[in-house]
Amino acid sequence: MGISGGLGAVLEGVRASVAALDALVLEDRNLEHPALSAAAGDIDVLQRRYELCLGRLEVVARLEAQLAAVKARDAAECLGLQLAMTAPDACLQDRTYAEMSVVEEIAGVLTISSAAAGALVDQSRRACSLPPVLEALSTGAVSWQHAKIVADETEGLDAVGAAALVAHFFDPDAPNPARGAAPGELVPSRFRAKVRSWRERHHPDSIGKRHAKGVTDRRMEYSPDRDGMAWLSLYLPGDTACAIWNRTTATARGLQGPDETRTLTQLRPDIAASLLLGAGNPAGPIKTPTPKADVLVTVPVFSLLGLTDEPATLDGFGPIPAFMARKLVADGAHSFYRVLVDPRDGAPLEIGRTNYRLTETIKQWIRMRDGKCTFPGCTNRTPDNEIDHGTAWEHGGSTGISNLGQLCPKHHRLKHHSQWAPDPTTTKEPPGWTSPSGRHYKPEHPDREQPHWPQWLLPAGLQSPEAKGLDAGVPDATCSDVHCLNIRCPEGGLADLPPWEPDNDRYLDLDDIPPDDPLWEEFFAGSLALTPGWIGAEC
Repeated sequence: MGISGGLGAVLEGVRASVAALDALVLEDRNLEHPALSAAAGDIDVLQRRYELCLGRLEVVARLEAQLAAVKARDAAECLGLQLAMTAPDACLQDRTYAEMSVVEEIAGVLTISSAAAGALVDQSRRACSLPPVLEALSTGAVSWQHAKIVADETEGLDAVGAAALVAHFFDPDAPNPARGAAPGELVPSRFRAKVRSWRERHHPDSIGKRHAKGVTDRRMEYSPDRDGMAWLSLYLPGDTACAIWNRTTATARGLQGPDETRTLTQLRPDIAASLLLGAGNPAGPIKTPTPKADVLVTVPVFSLLGLTDEPATLDGFGPIPAFMARKLVADGAHSFYRVLVDPRDGAPLEIGRTNYRLTETIKQWIRMRDGKCTFPGCTNRTPDNEIDHGTAWEHGGSTGISNLGQLCPKHHRLKHHSQWAPDPTTTKEPPGWTSPSGRHYKPEHPDREQPHWPQWLLPAGLQSPEAKGLDAGVPDATCSDVHCLNIRCPEGGLADLPPWEPDNDRYLDLDDIPPDDPLWEEFFAGSLALTPGWIGAEC
């Protein structure tokens, strides 16, 4: 890890970025000169200076990532050199103190706390042990925040597991690589969500086992803050926390009206405090019927039937243990609705219609496909999002799933009052976007994978060695309630499986609804949000 090696190449990239930054600054300075501005002819000087500002921000971000790569390399190398200078026969205590000394010296050099220096050294070591991540950071393709996410999420994985995770996101030639926007094109919070989802599916220990440990660690934390305020947080099982959040949100929406001055953000803590303290709460008791807040639980078919323990996905939260999803569905829990997953390729199937009108199911289908507001970088996943035509109706846009997307109210308004433009959508993928300056932002696609299959159901060539002794299509003694599937084991591979089409009128295929169906007109009379007006007026 010397200057003549990889670090030298990083420094060459730093010099190139500085040169690019100098060129942009020089061009901007020349545009300020009156004579040069007049000679620019058809150039829109203000527009060009605006583009130069964006260009400098882009180069600075790349430069920051490259400098972070230099810092990570040196932090990791400092520790490596110190340990190399430690006597080979040194005891564990001496080696531990040598490592502590390095951390403290780095803390002093960078003027940061010992804890921050320790985290930097640990994350730097992991990032440097993953060449594709370090390479992406060195070229400025990802930020240090993205690299830290990979370092954090590979903790607890063995070398093979960590390499597989990195390959999925950073190697386009890997089997089933990540789809849509590249890691560096995703805001860190969304990148972490995708990495964590992949990690949960491929972790050597089952999510159920890890969840059981997390349940034992549940707790409440209290932290005083300035201005007479304080923070109160709960560490709970995901489904419980999600239900609490959705109930307070739904109640807050029910309270909003002309006479309510509090915002949704202010109402949530008032409601939570009222539910805990009752009339003793200074905000006053909240007495209102609680609307039902619908949450989607996406669960593989075989996992729902108890034939596999593959994780499900809770909308707005992420992966949850299979037993938790089965409990939410089996108990008929309010606010949770089932979305089945195709056992062939992981794509969502129809949404159960037991408690829905048809038009509500269409809204949920769009919500299921997009996952959140489709605008670049937006993380809004709430039901406040609104349905939008990609191509406006008055401009020839059709009323169908392939021309619809969800936007949060802020970005819905921005779309209709600026030059931000979405790409065409499909029945299965959300749109990318093009900015007024011409920059294109790829959509964030879900990384669907073929769900797990019970071993007895797989073709012999795809079964594990332990399952080879089972007769094709015959479950072992531990399986139960499987004959209702009525599926015969295919002779070829999974590609030869018939379409998974449940013969049940409780399911809806949106492709069967023609564009001129009056149900679409009813659908566009409202939106996903409780805020009226945007859909009919501006789509």
